[in-house]
Amino acid sequence: MKEYNPHEIEPKWQKRWQDSGIYKADDDSPKPKFYSLVMFPYTSGVIHMGTMRNYAIGDVVARYWKMRGYNVLNPMGWDAFGLPAETAAITAGTHPRVWTEANIAQMKEHIRKVGICYDWDREVSTCDPDYYKWTQWIFVKMFEKGLAYRDKALVNWCPDCQTVLANEMVHDGLCWRCDSEVNKRDLVQWFLKTTAYSEELLADIDTLDDWPERVKIMQRNWIGRSEGVEFDLPLQGGKDNIRVFTSRIDTVFGMTFVVLAPEHPLVEKLTAPEKKAEVAEYVKKARMTKEIDRLSTEVEKTGVFLGSYAMNPMSGLHIPIFIADYVLMGYGTGAIMAVPAHDTRDFAFAKKCDLPIPVVIAPDGWDGQLLDEAYVEEGTMVNSAEFNGLKSVEAMDEIASYMEEKGIGKRTVNYRLRDWLVSRQRYWGVPIPIVHCEKCGMVGVPEDELPVVLPEIEDYVPKGKSPLAAVEDFVTTKCPKCGGPGQRDTDTMETFVDSSWYFFRYADPKWDDGPFRKEKVDAWLPVDQYIGGIEHAIMHLLYSRFFTKFLSDIGLTDVREPFKRLFTQGMVCKDGGAMSKSRGNIVTVDEVVTTHGADSGRLYILFMGPAEVDVEWNERGLVGCRRYLGRLWSLLAEGEVTDDEPPGEEAEELLGKVHRTIRKVAKDIERFHFNTAISAIMELTNELSAYKMERGADRGFLDAAKVLLVLLAPMAPHITEELWEHLGGEGSVHEQEWPEWDEELAAEKLVTIAVQVNGKTADTFEVSAETVEEDVVKEALERPKVQKRIGGKAIVKRVYVPGRILNVVT
Repeated sequence: MKEYNPHEIEPKWQKRWQDSGIYKADDDSPKPKFYSLVMFPYTSGVIHMGTMRNYAIGDVVARYWKMRGYNVLNPMGWDAFGLPAETAAITAGTHPRVWTEANIAQMKEHIRKVGICYDWDREVSTCDPDYYKWTQWIFVKMFEKGLAYRDKALVNWCPDCQTVLANEMVHDGLCWRCDSEVNKRDLVQWFLKTTAYSEELLADIDTLDDWPERVKIMQRNWIGRSEGVEFDLPLQGGKDNIRVFTSRIDTVFGMTFVVLAPEHPLVEKLTAPEKKAEVAEYVKKARMTKEIDRLSTEVEKTGVFLGSYAMNPMSGLHIPIFIADYVLMGYGTGAIMAVPAHDTRDFAFAKKCDLPIPVVIAPDGWDGQLLDEAYVEEGTMVNSAEFNGLKSVEAMDEIASYMEEKGIGKRTVNYRLRDWLVSRQRYWGVPIPIVHCEKCGMVGVPEDELPVVLPEIEDYVPKGKSPLAAVEDFVTTKCPKCGGPGQRDTDTMETFVDSSWYFFRYADPKWDDGPFRKEKVDAWLPVDQYIGGIEHAIMHLLYSRFFTKFLSDIGLTDVREPFKRLFTQGMVCKDGGAMSKSRGNIVTVDEVVTTHGADSGRLYILFMGPAEVDVEWNERGLVGCRRYLGRLWSLLAEGEVTDDEPPGEEAEELLGKVHRTIRKVAKDIERFHFNTAISAIMELTNELSAYKMERGADRGFLDAAKVLLVLLAPMAPHITEELWEHLGGEGSVHEQEWPEWDEELAAEKLVTIAVQVNGKTADTFEVSAETVEEDVVKEALERPKVQKRIGGKAIVKRVYVPGRILNVVT
């Protein structure tokens, strides 16, 4: 055969795969199903090697499980609506639809160039009316069930994006997309009632055995369940109350002041006339302060006395009411009982404002004096009436029961999770399918009138309100209920709504009478392997779980959790940061394919390091993978294969190596250890090369070579197809059964290593003959006899004779 030329063989095999349809999922297959899914991309227009890592990992998984005998569903689509696409289109001076469609075509071509095995018959795009019709339908169903509602609320506002943001989209006080500082506004917005599923969303995390622990922790923390007591503080001289929640009711007798969030609705009413100007200025300043700073224990606490008082219902004391920026309206009730002796932030605030700090939980050995810092651990109750002497953990239950008996408060569960703000004052999104009627109020658009199509407009630049509000033909409509005049809602849904159910649509993408058929999704769902970035650990994954539970509750599926197994890949970095168009540090797929070929790029992106960690791009590594494929080509494409049966020790050793490699590669792929799987295949290549030099390309060589090609096929699909065909393999290499290993043949040959310290033998031990030097040294230095001989001295040199001796010089 000719010299290895990826630019000839790669397009050839990509066309064959497309024409043959070998990667189309079969709804009627008797094989066990395997649903492999990579998070679908924003339509940025460029696929670089950072994003390609995600797709390459998913491709290996899909190809591997297909070869293991599974009916694999491996679809792809486009997260085409929302801020990312619209912002880029505005920057480019192109209509978002034109920009998005052109980018989809380009990205699809890039993905095909790399040989990713998607079932393109199931492709979906969230900006396609055939898709968002059902997004609107789901929204209307939520509206009918009371889970979609409109309300005035204090919201996060991004001045650059000119739209509101959900709490999850504000990172350290900055917009998740543009890093602009977010401020607060009072606006009427649409919400989805995620809090209706708080308990189930939290409890079912325990069923996600195959999710990364850090992702589960992030979701638990975001949902933030806490048990405690909710009670009212009567206001002095008034009929209103301030409702507070605390998880530390044992400290209630130590409450010496109350703190409201500056945004609390009672602030204006409770502010004394002489305090109006000072309070208004403080509220304005607090709204401009980042939440991360407001919550920090390192930042000095500030606040303003409102000039009014409430009563501690347990002690009977009248206590002053403050506003302070360390209390947030979005958490709890927006008001706290301040117990300075037993809360770090309350302590700092009380010190600053010269407020009393009585101790009500005494640490062991307490001498009755004031504390130098807040005591937040358990202790003995003091200064707490009839509860004195109890252990604080016992007092929590006793005080809660007392408050319930007296009608003062009640046990309750509180959540950090807040309802999901989904409306956006932008153009490029799903129109909210609600009509506002003076007679009927808000009315959901019926199914036979869906989709509410996003109109084509020329002026789509954001101006603080939705551009759709200026489109009279769109706004003016009839009420679906009474037939009278109505107005369409002019906000659009944010992009995470679109991506919260797309994995269902892949199972039944052409169905026109509903979002999908139950029998189809229940056959394919849950997703067996979901792959994507850790940045989606809260937003996308939480919203998708919420949608799944709702769709199950209305009878569309029996599935309660969408993703059985989750893998979060690390980022590919270059020039000190993750590859990103905005940073200008990307290496495009086109560059790599044109220069080195798709298989070289795929192999390198998988070989760079453990798939879950960040890795640094290095052109030398890419060149090294290209050279390896060249060596493999030369090894298998040159020379004739003989029919001689391979006798002798060399054949037995090669067979053992083959079976050990089968075992390692299979286990490593299932653990996402692609780098070590490739390393094992490279070692087998070296063994084959040595064998060929010694014995020639005999039958033993051919059999081992075919196994190697099958093992390498998921990682380097094109070259393995070409070589498989050259070696006389039947059909496609990707339709071969994954080889099984024989444990007896795979048994590793052991060798005895003598460990010398300064030339004298200190110990011996056995290891596999294939153990690399680094692991031999590690095990040797951990052995007690060797450590004793070294005696804590510095090691200045070590000499390793493979499989025989390690000499350590101190």
